[in-house]
Amino acid sequence: MTCLQDMIPPAALSFALGPFRSRQSIRHEESRLRRASRLILLIPILAIVLPMQSFAQSPLGAGMPEVGFGARKMFLMLFLMLGPIQILVPFMAIAGNCAPSFRRRMATRAILFSAAALAVAGLLGRTMLENFEISVPVLAMTGGIILLLVALRTILQQSVGLPNRMAEPGQTPDLGLALTPLAFPTIVTPYGIAAVIVFATLASGRQAEGLTVTAIVLLILALDWVAMIFAETILRWIGTALQVLAVVLGVTQAALGLQIILHSLSMITW
Repeated sequence: MTCLQDMIPPAALSFALGPFRSRQSIRHEESRLRRASRLILLIPILAIVLPMQSFAQSPLGAGMPEVGFGARKMFLMLFLMLGPIQILVPFMAIAGNCAPSFRRRMATRAILFSAAALAVAGLLGRTMLENFEISVPVLAMTGGIILLLVALRTILQQSVGLPNRMAEPGQTPDLGLALTPLAFPTIVTPYGIAAVIVFATLASGRQAEGLTVTAIVLLILALDWVAMIFAETILRWIGTALQVLAVVLGVTQAALGLQIILHSLSMITW
């Protein structure tokens, strides 16, 4: 074998082994993309199946009734409102024909815009709600109504709407599309902002719960970034499974929304 290697020029040997290495590289890349696709599908399923301790929130003063918005409920609500299920098709419509490096830049910029928008909206909305001294049961019922409406919208919606502003055929999209329509309103939906404001207000004054809300939002934005990077592969391998998961989450959240509304009504003194 050593004699053969000495007899064959390095360039010829590299040329002969090139297709084999290319096939290995392709198989490795496909395996990595499949794992990323499964991650997008696995995390919300685990949030539904695995038990998770919920925390009671009553930040607006001692003696106020407690409302059980657990971390799992918040994740499920925000995953449907801000998560990757609604992003994949619009992102591919905007940047599907672009180079992977351009997609990464657009996805990163969109996530940074989204994080900044959610942080500002959460702080401003929490300040306004606290100034009006809105009670915890009313805030909880507001969250339940938002959850119910978004869940019904998800269940009844047959297809994902494409953004109004897209690149013309044959034209390379500019990074300005990362702000609108990608970051807003595709990622940061109006009802997602409303839910973040409610959760931020309910967690006000409790550092651990505030950190929980922040961690959940950052986790979902990270999933959004991964979904945009591997959007083509995810739609190819688990696109149908994600649509089914969206319906399952919608039914689950509709039931949670009704439960929260009824629980809040029972706490309100008429």
